[in-house]
Amino acid sequence: MKVLVLGGYGTFGARLVRLLAAESRLTLVVAGRSSSRAARFVAQHAVPGGATLEPTMLDRRGDLDGALERLEPAVLVDASGPFQDYGDDAYRVVEACLRHRVHYLDLADGADFVSGIARHDAQARKQGIFAISGVSTLPALSFAVVRHLSEDCSPRIEPRSIVAGIAPSPYAGVGPNVVRAILGYAGKPVRRWDGGREAEGTGLVDSMTFSIAPPAGVPLGPRRFSLVDVPDYRLAPASCPQLQAIWIGAAPAPSALHRALSMLARLVQLRMLPSLVPLARLAHWTCDHIRWGEARGGMFVRVAGRTAEGEDIERTWHLVAEGDDGPFIPSMGVAVLLQRLLAGQQLPRGARPCTSDLTLADYEAFFAARNITHGTRSVRTTRDGPVYERVLGSAWRGLPDPIRRLHGERGEREFDGIVRVERGRGIAFIAGTLAGFPASGDEMPLHVAFEADTGLERWVRDFGTRRVRSVQWAGRAGAEGLLCERMGPMGLRMALVVEGARLRFVLRGWNFLGVPMPRFLGPTVDSWEEASGGDVRFLVEIGHPLIGMIVRYGGTHQLRATSPGDVRHEATQSSVM
Repeated sequence: MKVLVLGGYGTFGARLVRLLAAESRLTLVVAGRSSSRAARFVAQHAVPGGATLEPTMLDRRGDLDGALERLEPAVLVDASGPFQDYGDDAYRVVEACLRHRVHYLDLADGADFVSGIARHDAQARKQGIFAISGVSTLPALSFAVVRHLSEDCSPRIEPRSIVAGIAPSPYAGVGPNVVRAILGYAGKPVRRWDGGREAEGTGLVDSMTFSIAPPAGVPLGPRRFSLVDVPDYRLAPASCPQLQAIWIGAAPAPSALHRALSMLARLVQLRMLPSLVPLARLAHWTCDHIRWGEARGGMFVRVAGRTAEGEDIERTWHLVAEGDDGPFIPSMGVAVLLQRLLAGQQLPRGARPCTSDLTLADYEAFFAARNITHGTRSVRTTRDGPVYERVLGSAWRGLPDPIRRLHGERGEREFDGIVRVERGRGIAFIAGTLAGFPASGDEMPLHVAFEADTGLERWVRDFGTRRVRSVQWAGRAGAEGLLCERMGPMGLRMALVVEGARLRFVLRGWNFLGVPMPRFLGPTVDSWEEASGGDVRFLVEIGHPLIGMIVRYGGTHQLRATSPGDVRHEATQSSVM
């Protein structure tokens, strides 16, 4: 199958080609306004035994009819943009595809363009082709997630409110067309849906804070999201008849540059500046050259709705992509549809926005092939479940049974046994002593008692001569998705990361006497639990970058039920030490 990728060496087109480069059944024509850049891209990304890559020069404003006659593609993918600036002749590529009976897909996120493609539906059906717009993160993936949260989860709900956001990595790389499109509506009215009717917000000015925290993954942390103009505002009310409100934002990083952009957008809102478009070249250079922070990005979609029985439920889907994997997500929807065609499946004919052609499950193979973690959290679980279930969300059900029994039962429980304890020296020894840890020993008696009730777990670790107390709870607000623990004057915020049969505790923040402290000044924590038969092995190591290891101890929780409601556990020395 031959696929013509318009803008094939650009920001999104290049990632699409890279996603499909190993598919030997494809011929990918990489098209753009520069034949030399197209040829150079093809030479760099050709995969032996994979897709056939062919460079060509093609301007979307040029002779499209001649190009389609010459190249004879089965599908044209428009990855050029910016679709917001296509002007009065916005659909000339679509119309050329209609004349030549070439299937059409695009990665558009312009609200007017995506919603307006339906005007060509009758002609597309007559010609026997499909023309699908918006096969990108918004609206293709966002709609797939909304359907998952409302229809695939139990019980089913009718969406009343949708809130979503995208937080790109500061190293993601943004094309000049994308920057120009965003600056075009910065500080300008954005038509959205609120109170069950069309309303207005202000682009990049209206803001909210949210923490992206996928179950069993390391949270992205609290980010400030600013309102963006997307097709979902036009399309969601028709798909969700009971929808009262929808709000979608973006949280570009670094946050300091995001706030500066919001301040400039405010000047446009106050009519002190006519537009930010003249700053597009400077803004693009800034995005490409001024970068700091974690190389991680994310996305969330929150749906609040009502069941058929009248119960109000809120569910949130969280996604975090590590490194350079996040920028591939906008191109994955097109890759899915092309693979579906290669498999001999037919897509319904007609021209339409991509609101129902993809499901969240369609993305799974692409997510799994990259370092992308995602999952669902429910307010019902967050409100009523045990502490660890609240933090882990949907990942709780995937934990090994011994770990779920350890943290899922309420009431008082105890562990007794022998563990090995190692202590650091010098200042590290003093710090460990002040925290209550005993001296080093190979056969140290350990008695652990903890009480789990709604919202808290209270731990007492008794090493015979020394006792360490702490309290654990599920974080909220800026610590959402994290396990919080207070140990004396120190507070820790940890992510619960599931690694097969192991539950790892990853430190994400700390405070002293309730005052947030810089992470580089704080302790280091290497702690985990794992299922071993019917028992739970554990290791706890606490240290500091400047003074080294403070304490390390480990063992095995052997679960022994003595009577209903009274569970005692024996802890034995573990081979992990």
